[in-house]
Amino acid sequence: MIRRLGVDVGGTKCLGVLVDADGRVIRDVRVRTPPDVTGLIDTIAEVVERLGGGDSLGVGLPGLVDAGGVLRAAPNLAGVAEFPARALLEQRLGMAVAVDNDATCATLAEWSLGAGRGVDDLVLVTLGTGIGGGLVAGGRVRRGAHGMAGEIGHMVVEREGRPCRCGHRGCWERYASGSALGDHSRALTGTHRPGEEVIAAARRLDAWALEVVEVFVGWVALGLANLANVLDPARFVIGGGLADSGDVVLAGIRDAYARALYSAEHRPLAEIVMASLGPEAGAVGAALLGAEVS
Repeated sequence: MIRRLGVDVGGTKCLGVLVDADGRVIRDVRVRTPPDVTGLIDTIAEVVERLGGGDSLGVGLPGLVDAGGVLRAAPNLAGVAEFPARALLEQRLGMAVAVDNDATCATLAEWSLGAGRGVDDLVLVTLGTGIGGGLVAGGRVRRGAHGMAGEIGHMVVEREGRPCRCGHRGCWERYASGSALGDHSRALTGTHRPGEEVIAAARRLDAWALEVVEVFVGWVALGLANLANVLDPARFVIGGGLADSGDVVLAGIRDAYARALYSAEHRPLAEIVMASLGPEAGAVGAALLGAEVS
């Protein structure tokens, strides 16, 4: 049996999976992400060992990953600067390793196995602590000239807006990520409430939460409209921590998107759907990525 391993490194946990030739998860392992980059190689090696090894390995990392597998920057991982992840992993493990951005890995999984199947042009948008993205155009995952395409969360949508961890102000993820729900709650009600609390209250039809969600979906739609004006995808796939909140946010996003899009009445509207592979998408996509170097 072919044994493909994938590891998705998140801000708080690393998820490793063993998948079969069809991408089905056979086994998974979860460990805490180390507090700084110095322990990252050891942690990934531990995950690989606990999964029992494999024929290939792919790793998804949160941040700017170039075509050579160097993690250039990662706002949610302390001490990251020009970190040669692929070279260090290959040296440690004695095998070829594919390394890419975590959202690009999730894009590969959703496009191949999940909610992105059947189209040649799509954008994956992960709404979590921040916003990640991945692009498929003309039937190929696109990484750009230097491997760094898809950092859609750092589109500036409010020039003098909220400060972002990246060092700039007004990035889209400061208004349309899961964590931004709390900021909108504070701005509208005077009280900061976690995104999970806002979504739960909106399901109860609490008036304050519905108002927060209305503002939030408008910001999500604005970014999608900007992306559509540039990329013209057939489908947007919404993943990340908000992927299970479609009953609360999806209709509003679709309505606001149609209002925000340039000449919406004269063009086909991209489908907007929720991701289907859940929190394992990044790790599964990393495993699929690893097949390219085995």
